[in-house]
Amino acid sequence: MLATGMSILNAVSSSLVAVTAFGLTTAASYAWSGLISWGLAGLFVAGGIAGGLIGTRLAQLASTRRGALNTVFAAVIIAVALYMLARNLTLS
Repeated sequence: MLATGMSILNAVSSSLVAVTAFGLTTAASYAWSGLISWGLAGLFVAGGIAGGLIGTRLAQLASTRRGALNTVFAAVIIAVALYMLARNLTLS
């Protein structure tokens, strides 16, 4: 956000586009190789759609409070980073 000057909504949206592109590429590769459990994949797709709809609504609600979406986004990034750090330290 700092380097590009984009808003938090644009930053979240562009990161979702990147995740979708990588996810679709990986899914296509696995499908082509015959390594997909289609029932489980359907559950993940349904959960992703539901989560996307809920997340969109929550983002709209949070955007009315100045800085709330920035705080939530930063907290999620920090939580994921701490989880990854803790997991990597315990694996060593």
